[in-house]
Amino acid sequence: MNHHRNPLKKNPFIHLLPQSSIPFCFFFLKFPIHLQKPHMGPPLTTPFFLIVLSICSSTCSYADLTTFVYKGCANQRFQDPSGISSQNLKSLYANLISQSSTTNFYNTTTGNGQLTTSISGLYQCRGDLSNSDCNTCVKKIPEAIQKICGGDTIAARVQLDGCYMRYEVVGFPPASATTLLYKQCASNRASGSGFDDRLESALEQIQKGIGNGKGYYAAAYQSIYVLGQCEGDLGTADCVNCVKTAAENGRSACGSSLSGRIYLQQCYIGYTYYPNGVPGSGTGGGGGGGIDTGEMEKGGGGGRHNTQKTVAIVIGGLAGLFLGIAFLLVLKSAFMKKKDKYSHGGY
Repeated sequence: MNHHRNPLKKNPFIHLLPQSSIPFCFFFLKFPIHLQKPHMGPPLTTPFFLIVLSICSSTCSYADLTTFVYKGCANQRFQDPSGISSQNLKSLYANLISQSSTTNFYNTTTGNGQLTTSISGLYQCRGDLSNSDCNTCVKKIPEAIQKICGGDTIAARVQLDGCYMRYEVVGFPPASATTLLYKQCASNRASGSGFDDRLESALEQIQKGIGNGKGYYAAAYQSIYVLGQCEGDLGTADCVNCVKTAAENGRSACGSSLSGRIYLQQCYIGYTYYPNGVPGSGTGGGGGGGIDTGEMEKGGGGGRHNTQKTVAIVIGGLAGLFLGIAFLLVLKSAFMKKKDKYSHGGY
């Protein structure tokens, strides 16, 4: 088994992720701009094109972290006409966002302790994220809650790919640590023998490793990438039990799906099977072990891997095309400058 911090940091569950970042990046590539200063020679086409590629790369790296996964919104609304609850919620958001630049988990309460107006809340970022990436992810959530749940719901939770945030008014009935909140299973399934046993062994690695990993564990095991994380203030024994329950839910809900994610109230797990070995893990070279991954079915996330490859090829081809055009424009500009020099006696 190869243990890793996270060989797939930008997106460990690429099979399940909508490709929302790719069209956004393509928008930048679609409109090259020519810059030219007076009397300064040919247009600055190529340098600007490289700047555009740099912007695209930076933008795409954050798009995965803030991809929406699921939400939970209470039906009840704040009842105090004074607006104290709403003000406490704004203060909570500000506090959580500020803390996310220094730590990947934070839990706090705002207000004076009154049951109807004080609000408890927390956020947690994926265990491998830097403080900067954590902050980038967390500060997206308040706006998402506002749009999805409204600004006056007494409890809400939003999960993005790289982080989640939840809050509730003090006194709101808590859910147990192992309450199932959301599951996501790829439609592409293994039809050969051996996969179920391999997956069960891989999920057991999370239970064994998470107690020693301070509530976070990620590893590659026989071509399966697994990841698990518990809420930051959950004790070790409760964390292991939570992850065990999540794994049981995963086996029951996802069966032989080649990838899946299970979110409970205070922990989550995920796995993805890579027939050729987990990227960056050293498990390549036919790591699939002869498992038949079956036909690609419509719907779900299992068919997105091929889509991603196709889009990547298209974008790579377009990038090459634009570089070629930029090079030709530079040659044309240089030729015109040389022609103009001879036409005007060198001036």
